[in-house]
Amino acid sequence: MMPEFGKYTVTILGSWGATLALLAGLILVTLMRGAKVKRALKAQEERMKTDG
Repeated sequence: MMPEFGKYTVTILGSWGATLALLAGLILVTLMRGAKVKRALKAQEERMKTDG
């Protein structure tokens, strides 16, 4: 099912692999940052409740 890339197979597959790795990294960083912001927002909301 894989197309034949000839002598460029290693280069093309390496490029695809690097792209997938970078995309996975960006998704991971985004999810981690979102969780951090969510925790900070929840902590701020709790402080607002106790101060008011």
